[in-house]
Amino acid sequence: MFTNITVTELIPLMENKQMTLIDVRSPVEFENFSIPTSINIPFFTNEERAEIGTIYTQISETAARDRGLEIISTKLPDFIKKFKAINGEKTVFCWRGGMRSRTTATLLDLMNIHVHRLDGGIRAYRKWVIEQLENIQLPPVAYVLSGLTGTGKTKILQTLQKEGYPVIDLEGMANHKGSIFGHIGQRPNNQKTFDALLVHRLRELQHAPFIMFESESSRVGKVTLPHFLLDLKGKSNFLMIELPIKERINEILEEYRPWDNQSECLAAFLKIKSRIHTPVANQIEQDLKSENYKQAVRLLLEYYYDKRYKQIEPQYPDSEKIIIHVKNIDEAIQVVKHVIPRIGSDQIIL
Repeated sequence: MFTNITVTELIPLMENKQMTLIDVRSPVEFENFSIPTSINIPFFTNEERAEIGTIYTQISETAARDRGLEIISTKLPDFIKKFKAINGEKTVFCWRGGMRSRTTATLLDLMNIHVHRLDGGIRAYRKWVIEQLENIQLPPVAYVLSGLTGTGKTKILQTLQKEGYPVIDLEGMANHKGSIFGHIGQRPNNQKTFDALLVHRLRELQHAPFIMFESESSRVGKVTLPHFLLDLKGKSNFLMIELPIKERINEILEEYRPWDNQSECLAAFLKIKSRIHTPVANQIEQDLKSENYKQAVRLLLEYYYDKRYKQIEPQYPDSEKIIIHVKNIDEAIQVVKHVIPRIGSDQIIL
């Protein structure tokens, strides 16, 4: 017989990589939001779920159940085979811990495949995430990486995170680079996904001597940052990265690859065109169309992004700024490493 498992019981097993989570909802539900690290073995396809929903509302619950049984019976061998291929402990879940996960667990039990079933489904998990956000304990100190657009802040943080530093990659969690062009080449995460990723990362870092993250506004792409991070940002030490404009242009070109995303870049630019002096804006548009990307980026930096940044930068007290003037991003990474122990704890690597 399958066993029920609560969210509280599941989390430590999940975070310690002792449990495989399997979402049996439809692909469209899974893509919208699921528990991080889970895989999707759908009970119904998107079309089948829609059909059954229509039957449920227009005919009856019994008719919907009968149609559901008819659909799953034709693909049961392949469905079971996918679960057999997964080793170790497994937990299945659906939206509320209802029919799809219960039926899946029962069918697997009949085939001597033991699984756990998440009590309350993903709705219970979402409730747990919200409770965590309301009560999370942050490390007492934070270092915030700031600087003009193109100074490689995200690349610096991602490099440090790979080396074990206590970094929170907000743009990575949002799957958005933070600017009007930030969605290009990516599928931005929604608020639910961002919240879940943030909670689990903060739980990993709850005993760290400090945390590091990039200076962001209250929104990154589709998501809103929690107030506690914005409050912590206001009390943090700022590491201000300064790079030559040539390096910044090259970094932006490497990151956004406008030659692969010309139409998306042009569409994004048109959203801010009216905010730029008309002759310059027309020149940027022409450069994007003619693939003169270096000049387009230079003009965007000089006449839009740098001006916007300078309106915000004076809000940071000089006593909380540490200027890091370097020739390139690799040098910036090394300087940041040296600066952190000087202004923070000796215990850096986690």
